[in-house]
Amino acid sequence: MKIKTKLPGIGIAVITGLAALFLSEHYNAPAMLFALLLGIAMSFLYLESPCKEGIEFSSSTILRVGIALLGLRIALNDLLSLGWQTIGLLIVAISTTILIGMYLAKKLGFNKRFGALTGGSVAICGASAAMAITAIMPEYKDKERDTLVTVIGVTSLSTIAMIAYPIIATYLRLDSDQAGLFLGGTIHDVAQVVGAGYSLSEETGNTSTLVKLVRVSLLMPVVLCMLFFIKRFCDSAKGTSSNTPFPVFLIAFVVLMLINSFIDIPPVITEAATTISRFALITAITAIGMKSNLAKLSSIGPRPIFIMLFETLWIALFILGTILLG
Repeated sequence: MKIKTKLPGIGIAVITGLAALFLSEHYNAPAMLFALLLGIAMSFLYLESPCKEGIEFSSSTILRVGIALLGLRIALNDLLSLGWQTIGLLIVAISTTILIGMYLAKKLGFNKRFGALTGGSVAICGASAAMAITAIMPEYKDKERDTLVTVIGVTSLSTIAMIAYPIIATYLRLDSDQAGLFLGGTIHDVAQVVGAGYSLSEETGNTSTLVKLVRVSLLMPVVLCMLFFIKRFCDSAKGTSSNTPFPVFLIAFVVLMLINSFIDIPPVITEAATTISRFALITAITAIGMKSNLAKLSSIGPRPIFIMLFETLWIALFILGTILLG
């Protein structure tokens, strides 16, 4: 009986997600952005509608399934092949970007959670990171609004970076390894990294994709650290033992990553898992868009864009400076 009450909302989210994919393929723009905008346009379905339960399910459970399946895209060999120096550089870049985001958020009147959300999204893997981080955060008043703003911002900035960064790499005469590290270490979304890298050369595309996958693999350690911080400081400050249950999808992500590292999985399975994961995330972001409040979204002002733009410039200049000085 409970499944029947969820089906209308799940169906609406899936159909809207398919429409976003169609528009993305025909207009060569990010599917996540189309999914979010279409979801916002259909937000009336969330209010006083039989679709509400299914939309809630899509924005939570389906989201977690999509994130867990990302584990099959990563293997431990990816990390080792880059070398510890590059991994260390990425860790420092990610950590400082998140800390800067939290600092700016506090200074500009936002909760530190918003800074962690934007910083993690810019530093790791764009909209996918935003979805993973928001999934482990406790509920608070503006959670949906913050997620929407972050996804819109990082997706737009990632598209701009996909166009601008190859031009910068060419102007600075970076070789294929340097350009691959720059593109893979700074552009937010995986698809944009692939597009930017292979627009320069096949060698640059291979290197940038590998660097990006290493950044994606660092998503779970970052999310676990955030979860520990929430449990240790936020929950204890409220006098509760734990408001945030340990998310099972993190365990599933790690298990799938280990399976992919030590077992030779047929490409057809990994490709199918990647496709399912991508569509699950698109469906989830569509549902989050349906839960949005346009009045709240329009009242937030330009401050979030400034935060994400500063984070984007920081990680780009940090990695590019290291490359040029190294």
